[in-house]
Amino acid sequence: MPKTVSRASSTSNSGTCPTSPATSHAYAATTGTSGGCASAARTSGPVASPASARPGSAGPSVPPRSHGIRSRIGVGAAGGFYPVPHRYQLYLSEGCPRSLRLSITLDLLGLQDSVATTILALPAETPEAYASLRGAYEATWHHYEGPLTAPALCDRWSGRIVSNHTPDILRDLAGLPTCHDGACVPPLHPPALAADIDDLRELLDRDVTPDAQPDARSATMDLLNRQLAAHSYALGEELTAADVDVWVALTHLDTTALLARHSHLRDYMRRLDEHPAFHDAQSVRA
Repeated sequence: MPKTVSRASSTSNSGTCPTSPATSHAYAATTGTSGGCASAARTSGPVASPASARPGSAGPSVPPRSHGIRSRIGVGAAGGFYPVPHRYQLYLSEGCPRSLRLSITLDLLGLQDSVATTILALPAETPEAYASLRGAYEATWHHYEGPLTAPALCDRWSGRIVSNHTPDILRDLAGLPTCHDGACVPPLHPPALAADIDDLRELLDRDVTPDAQPDARSATMDLLNRQLAAHSYALGEELTAADVDVWVALTHLDTTALLARHSHLRDYMRRLDEHPAFHDAQSVRA
């Protein structure tokens, strides 16, 4: 595999460890999708981008269902890959919203020094990273001829892909031990808020995208603004995975005019921009 570089630890956790449940089902949504992106590669910190994000990219793309790999990290029924530090590697695609979510989550969980990351840009720019990702897919799937999908979580011990399903990867990262002994990391997926986090993610994926209907996007931003008028974060007083989703969704829009009418949402985005985990990820949004 190509040489990978873990970013220096600079996270500061927002809020205290215990998470207090906030508004229940504030963002009831109907439908949404979660797949993989495509990308090219540069070895460094985390990030990924869909092939559509960069014209001419021949990199990873959303895979057909038959090319999905969904093993899990865990013990016993939870999964077949043991949760230990320095065993796993993430392939992330430059400009990909799902890869950006993973990059921020690594920092928030204090895992940036224990999970290696490789960034995929254009194939011509990162040929070694593409070759490494291709090798991981072929080690997992004999004579693999499918797309090189990222994000992808790889087991460095066996050289195989653990998963290219972003929601599973996000949940599994939360179960990995941090390198910062005794560090207090926020519970990004508290059980009491699991349904609300999923509902909000579906709503954002449907209505807060460059291709969403303006009326639907405006209505969702109005809803977020009202929520943030009463709470510090999207689902209450503690930072959760929902805040990562909101920040990523809005950073992929031209929000100057949109936020002008939503003062609480604008101030919230500024606060997140100043948080090290979000601020550091901006360099890989390209």
